[in-house]
Amino acid sequence: MGIEFLIVNILLVILIVIASLVAVLLRDLLAAAIALAAMSLLLSLEFFLLQAPDVAIAQAGVGACLTTAIVIIAIKGTKRMEEE
Repeated sequence: MGIEFLIVNILLVILIVIASLVAVLLRDLLAAAIALAAMSLLLSLEFFLLQAPDVAIAQAGVGACLTTAIVIIAIKGTKRMEEE
């Protein structure tokens, strides 16, 4: 494997960690769900680059799409503390 592959992998891992930290540190739940979806898509790309396309497709479908949709629907079903 070449140095380009190593650089891309390191860059992707750094971006995954940054997206995860952003998701944890955000106070707005909807923005945190979007950051979590971005992290999941980056993780899917990392799986694809590591030559595991079946895992990448499952991660993209379940992790990024389905989980994000469920979390957003759950957030929309609640009301804010400030509105009480």
